[in-house]
Amino acid sequence: MVIPIIIDTDPGIDDAAAISLALSHPNMEVKMISTVNGNVNVDKTTNNALKLVHFFDSKVPVYKGAARPLISDPVDAAEVHGESGMDGYDFESFENHHIPQTNSIEAIKDEIMKSSYPITIVAIGPLTNIALLLATYPEVKSNINQIVIMGGSSGRGNVTPLAEFNIYCDPEAANIVFNAQIPVVMIGLDLARKAMFSHDFIKEIKQVNQTGNMLYHLLQHYRTENVHEGIKLYDVFTILYLINPDIFNVYDANVQIELHGLLTKGATVVDFESLEPNCKVVHSPISTHYQDLFLNALSYCK
Repeated sequence: MVIPIIIDTDPGIDDAAAISLALSHPNMEVKMISTVNGNVNVDKTTNNALKLVHFFDSKVPVYKGAARPLISDPVDAAEVHGESGMDGYDFESFENHHIPQTNSIEAIKDEIMKSSYPITIVAIGPLTNIALLLATYPEVKSNINQIVIMGGSSGRGNVTPLAEFNIYCDPEAANIVFNAQIPVVMIGLDLARKAMFSHDFIKEIKQVNQTGNMLYHLLQHYRTENVHEGIKLYDVFTILYLINPDIFNVYDANVQIELHGLLTKGATVVDFESLEPNCKVVHSPISTHYQDLFLNALSYCK
């Protein structure tokens, strides 16, 4: 069954991997890409999304979204992804690619409301756009199948001891989304930390096809935590989960966002014992089959 999805993103090297698989996989129908401020500013994330769409000769429209968080001051992760957000690969230049004037929040609303089938939102950046969507147009909830989020952690963080980057960037937005009473799937730091890709594996994908070569070069500039141990492709697991959720351990939980703690702002407080769960937490792979799943998905790319 083909899954209609909207990707909300802040590319980002691991975002690039997720977008590449989604644009190419026969089980995915990407309706649009929405950009947000996050890994780098929204002008750069939008440009990076356009680079990827052009690379794949795709007709998927790209819309620019929020330029800053709801309340917090903007932060970025240029030290992880490079100054452009996708350093390491020379994409072909492109001109005259039309960026619609419609803000991505309006575009997402229109896409959801006109769809004959419930839409899955894949949110792999800060949740600013999605929070604004749900707060401004609550009527979209009835036609959202689920929101699959890369963000949060049931353990330690990666930008502070307790906070993961995407949630930390806009915790108020995350608070709105997690408490919107619609199906949410949280794919946090736990999964990628337990499902790393070795450097030898990354060398292998270089030979698979043009996309593997592109991702290989991007990943040489990816400075995520403990990169010497292996590559943590956080965002790509949103797409792998949608392709085959059965190869992951998934638990019901209640997740709340710390908004005010001096040392804990942006932390995801995960209660696996709650009698009132508000999301599913994808915690770990069942086996090493995630690598085979990645290679299979990559094989559909150019």
